[in-house]
Amino acid sequence: MKTFAPGNTEPRESTTVSKTDEIKNRSARGIQWRGAATDHEAMSREAAELIVEEIRRQPDLLLCAASGSTPTRCYELLGAKRQAEPRLFEGLRVLKLDEWNGLPMDDPATCEAYIRRLLVGPLGIAGDRYLTFRSDPLDAQAECQRVRALLAAQTSIDLCVLGIGVNGHLGLNEPADALEPFAHVARLAESSRRHSMLGAAARAPEYGITLGMAEILAARKIVLLVSGASKRKPLERLRVPQVSTAFPASFLWLHDDVTCFYDREAASDS
Repeated sequence: MKTFAPGNTEPRESTTVSKTDEIKNRSARGIQWRGAATDHEAMSREAAELIVEEIRRQPDLLLCAASGSTPTRCYELLGAKRQAEPRLFEGLRVLKLDEWNGLPMDDPATCEAYIRRLLVGPLGIAGDRYLTFRSDPLDAQAECQRVRALLAAQTSIDLCVLGIGVNGHLGLNEPADALEPFAHVARLAESSRRHSMLGAAARAPEYGITLGMAEILAARKIVLLVSGASKRKPLERLRVPQVSTAFPASFLWLHDDVTCFYDREAASDS
């Protein structure tokens, strides 16, 4: 696996960004750390407030949304906001980040079911403002090409909400010798096949469909959510500004505008 420090091809000693070293300059390249929230609820509220601010700034914002337990409460808070202020979301567009391949579209374990239950329905996203892809395509490679063309037809992803896998994956871009830039079929790591979302699935899929690293990093702004004790090790690794294909989340150090929200349970130094 190759590693290098962002912006420097020369070998350098590894450094860890601690809470006291949090980056305050938004123009700086790298990850902006928000500081440990007291709990998952507080972290979710802070992230939801930022997303609402972005929607106010750009009402037709294209939101790329991850699935999983970590962003769930944040999405619920956006749904509550829509109840109080429905017009705010009238122009919002939503793009699904990834999907388990091989499950029926109506399977409750799919990302499709999750995004529809927590975002598409509660936020009143009309069909022409929801960009998705099938979990059960006849030809998964062709579906990836369709997703790529679908995304290319848009202006760009304005805001991408991500979680981080216990192995450092982003979307379903798993650790590997090389990472795919565009939408592709990904062989799932064992840790991904044990994801809590798949607990009720008849069988754990071997593959997923996901946006690639170039498509994720092309987003104008990225919000990363990290919560729970199971994410302590990946969060600790992410604090080291070294980029490696063995830890896909480390590529976030190459982006100009990443904000990381995390809670005390995930923070090893709290």
